[in-house]
Amino acid sequence: MEQHTVGWLGALIYGLLQGLTEFLPISSSAHLRVAGALVPGWGDPGAAFTAVIQLGTETAVVVYFRRQIWEIIRTWTLSLVQPALRRHPDARMGWFIIVGSIPIGTMGYLFQDTIETALRSLVYVATTLIVFGIILGVADATAKNRKDLSRLTLPQALLFGCAQALALIPGVSRSGGTITAGLLMGFTREAAARYSFLLAIPAVFASGFLEVLDIGEHDTPAWGPTILATIVSFVVGYVVIVYFMRYISHHRFLPLVVYRCVLGAVVMGLLGFGVITPYA
Repeated sequence: MEQHTVGWLGALIYGLLQGLTEFLPISSSAHLRVAGALVPGWGDPGAAFTAVIQLGTETAVVVYFRRQIWEIIRTWTLSLVQPALRRHPDARMGWFIIVGSIPIGTMGYLFQDTIETALRSLVYVATTLIVFGIILGVADATAKNRKDLSRLTLPQALLFGCAQALALIPGVSRSGGTITAGLLMGFTREAAARYSFLLAIPAVFASGFLEVLDIGEHDTPAWGPTILATIVSFVVGYVVIVYFMRYISHHRFLPLVVYRCVLGAVVMGLLGFGVITPYA
């Protein structure tokens, strides 16, 4: 698989793409992968670079939801020694996030090599963009939009987690998979998105900190451009998450579903005509 050394301009572009697409259900990893294939002289920036710059957008989540996150951590910790708090919504949410993180941690560990090599094929990226875009569209069109997070149960948290695990395949979209699962279970778009963002925190930080050890080694990008891309993704991502949470309160995902399908079809077309190769 071809990879390239990310320069300063590439870092800026990748950071912008990461920030713009991480919270939208259109797959940030797919956009980074496609961008590397389309720009002459570039290539796949690699799973390590992708995981590390996601730390920027995930930090934006922590900043945006800082009060709720603090209450979850505080209440969950106290509930370990104060039984009366164990039914508190924030304590329960702590357990839901822990349980929901198990599938992606397990799948990431068992299939790390496949995820970082074979599944980065643009054939898979294009296919998942289209297929999971259609599934999101169907879920959004038929969603009851009735439940808030106070009605979340442990089995549902696990189902959210299984949907998040699918995002290990570039093109699925972490937010897209979990939001789709939430809509199918009857949760509102805002509730599904909120839990999706909270659920991603342990997985993204764990993955990012593990992959950070590979930055600057072998054919991975250097530290300087990686840090720049991470900072840019944080700034842009924070702006996007603010507007996205407002948007989904009143709008459906149809425009984003159409975008996913069009992008997937374009990539398929470019592959079919030989303009790009699956592992470019």
